[in-house]
Amino acid sequence: MTGTVIFAPLLPWPWLAALAGLSLAAVALAAWRGLAGWWLRGLGALALLAALSGTVWQVEDRAPLSDIVILLEDRTASQALSDRPDQTIRAADRLAAEIAARPNTELRRVTVTDGPGDEGTRLMSALSEALAQEPRARVAGIIAVSDGRVHDIDRAPDLPAPMHLLMTGHATDWDRRLTVRNAPAFAIMGEPVTLTLRVDDDGAAPRDVATVPIDVSVDGEPPQRYMIPIGRDIDVPVTLGHGGRNVIRFAVPQAEGEITDRNNAAVIQINGVRDRLRVLLVSGEPYQGGRTWRNLLKSDSAVDLVHFTILRPPEKQDGVPVEELSLIAFPTRELFLEKIDDFDLIIFDRYKRRGILPSLYLGNVADYVRRGGALLVAAGPDFAGAESIYRSPLETILPAAPTARVIERRYRPKVTDTGERHPVTAGLPHAGEWGSWLRQIELDPGSGEVVMTGADDAPLLILDRVDKGRVALLASDQAWLWSRGYQGGGPQLELLRRLAHWAMKEPELEEETLQAEATGQRMRVIRRTLGDTVGPVTITRPDGGTDSVTLKQVGPGRFEALYDGPEIGLYRLAEGDRTAVIGLGPAAPREFERTIATDEILAPVLATMRGGAFRLENGLPAIRAVREGRVAAGRGWMGITPRGAHEIRGVTRTPLLPAWLVLVLASALILGGWLREGRR
Repeated sequence: MTGTVIFAPLLPWPWLAALAGLSLAAVALAAWRGLAGWWLRGLGALALLAALSGTVWQVEDRAPLSDIVILLEDRTASQALSDRPDQTIRAADRLAAEIAARPNTELRRVTVTDGPGDEGTRLMSALSEALAQEPRARVAGIIAVSDGRVHDIDRAPDLPAPMHLLMTGHATDWDRRLTVRNAPAFAIMGEPVTLTLRVDDDGAAPRDVATVPIDVSVDGEPPQRYMIPIGRDIDVPVTLGHGGRNVIRFAVPQAEGEITDRNNAAVIQINGVRDRLRVLLVSGEPYQGGRTWRNLLKSDSAVDLVHFTILRPPEKQDGVPVEELSLIAFPTRELFLEKIDDFDLIIFDRYKRRGILPSLYLGNVADYVRRGGALLVAAGPDFAGAESIYRSPLETILPAAPTARVIERRYRPKVTDTGERHPVTAGLPHAGEWGSWLRQIELDPGSGEVVMTGADDAPLLILDRVDKGRVALLASDQAWLWSRGYQGGGPQLELLRRLAHWAMKEPELEEETLQAEATGQRMRVIRRTLGDTVGPVTITRPDGGTDSVTLKQVGPGRFEALYDGPEIGLYRLAEGDRTAVIGLGPAAPREFERTIATDEILAPVLATMRGGAFRLENGLPAIRAVREGRVAAGRGWMGITPRGAHEIRGVTRTPLLPAWLVLVLASALILGGWLREGRR
C-alpha cells in the first residue's frame, strides 16, 4: 500500500490563482498600513485557499504484476538446415527453465513459421503481434532464437525492452548459391534473351576454388555442362525454340561441406511468343468473302499480311494495252521460291489453276508444309472443277479430294463429336444457333480429322498434319455470310482466327497436349485429347521419386487433376508419348537465398535498447537484471529490465482539511486578527 497527496480543487485552478493573488494583495496592503493582525488575516486566507484546493491523502492498494519475457523461436525453412533445429530446441527449453526460476517473471513463447507464398522469415511481424497482446509496461525483455535471416526488418516495432539474438549455426558454415537475374516472363521466339547468372560462396568457404560446373537443361532434356567462375556475373544468351512455356533449369552440383544444395538450382519459365505472324493470302478472284479474310488478319496488330487478289487472269483479252494497266504484277518467283519460308501461314482463298503459279511453285508450297509450314485452303466452286488446285502437287498434302459435286442449297454448319474435343471448334459461342451457308464442295476424306460437317453431314472442315506441317481445308466459301449477320450470323472471326493460329502451331490450340498450370506448390494437370480416355499421368519429383495421378474428365476431350508438390523444383510429367515439365515454387526461394547465420540484419533493432547478439555454439548467455537505459548485454550475459508493474485493487481518499476544521481554523484566525487590531 502506498500513500500520496493529491489535489481535487473545488474551483478551477485559474480561479484559485486569482483568489490567491487578491488575498496576497490584501495581506500586503494590511502589512503596509501597519495593521497588527495582518499575519493572522494571511493565515486565515491560506486556510480558505487550502480548503478550496481539495487537498486529499490518497492510499492505493497495489498488487505487483510479473514481468514478461517474449521468446521468438524461428522455425522457418532455413532453420531446418544442419543441426539448427536441435540448437533451437535446446536453447528455448533452457531459457524457459531459467526464466521460470526467476521470481515474478513469466515467459511467452512465440513460434515463427513459414508464411504463405515466398515471404521468407517474418520475425518482426510475429514480434509486433506478440507485443500487441501484452501490456508494454510489463515486457522486460525479448529474446530471438534465429539464424538472423529476417525478411521483414522494415516492420520492426518500437521496443519496450532490450532485445537479444541467439544465433544458431556455426562459424565454420559455408554455402554455395546460384542466382539468375533478368529472366523475363515472355520472350520472342528465335531471338536471344540474355540471362545473368552468378555463383557465390558465403561464409567460411574454401578459397582455392575459382570455377564450378553448371548444368543447363531445357524442357527436361539431358543437361549440358559448362564451367563458370565464382563471384562474377555471367551473361548467358538463351534462344527459345518453341512457343508456349519453355522451362530452363540451371544447377550447380553440391560441394562437399556446404550447408545445403537448396539454392544450387534455379528453374526459369519463359513463355515463347512470336514477334510477328507473317501471312500470305492469295485470293483467286474478288468476291464477298475476301474482305472477311482481310478484316480478320488485319485486326491483329501482330500479323504482317501480304494479300494478293488476282483481278486480271492471263487469259483475259479486252484490248487494253499492258502499259496502261495500273495492276501490280504477281511476284510469284519471289514469294514462292525465294521467300516462302519467311511466311508462317499461306492461305489460298478460292484459288484455281490459271497458269499464274506453275506446278513447280505449288510443289514448293507442298515441300514448305512438310518442313513445318502451314496451309489453309478455303474452297470455292473451282475446287471441284478441272482447274482445282487439288489437281496439282498439292494433292499429296491435302486431306480430302473433291468429288466434282457442288452442293447449292441452304444448310447449317455443325460441329462433329471430334470437333467437340478439338480446340479449334470446341466451345464456339452459340453452337446450334448459327446462320445457314448456301454452298459446299463435296469432299472424299482421305486423312485428318473432320471437325465440322455441312449439308447431308458431308465434311465441311478437315484438319490434318503433314510431316512437320499443318493443313486445314474448309469446303465452302460462305463464311462471309456469318459476318453479314445472315440468319443471325455466327462466330466467323473466332473460327477463322482459331484456324489460322492452329495452323501456325499456337500451343493453346494443340489437340493432343499434356500440360500443367502452377499455383504456388499446387499444379493443375491438364490432358487434352481427341480420344475418349487417357491413362494415368506419371509425375517425377525433383528428388527422383514418382507419383501416379489419375485424371478425371471435365469436358469433351479435356481431363484434369490437382497435384500438390511436396517440394520446390522441377517436375516432369508423362502420359503415353506425351511429356511436359513445370517448375513449382519460386525460381530462388527466399528462405534459401542466404543461409549463413548473421547478426547484421537485426543489429540496428538490437541497438535501439542496447541489446546484443550471441552464438549458441559458444554457450547460452546468463540472464541479468539491468536498469532501464543501461547497457543490456555483455560478455556471456544478456539483460532484462524489471518493470515493477502493478495492479491497483482499491483506492482510499481522506481529506487533509475537513470542512469543520477549515471553518474553525479560518474563523479563529480572522477573529484573532480583528481582536488584535481592535485592542490596539
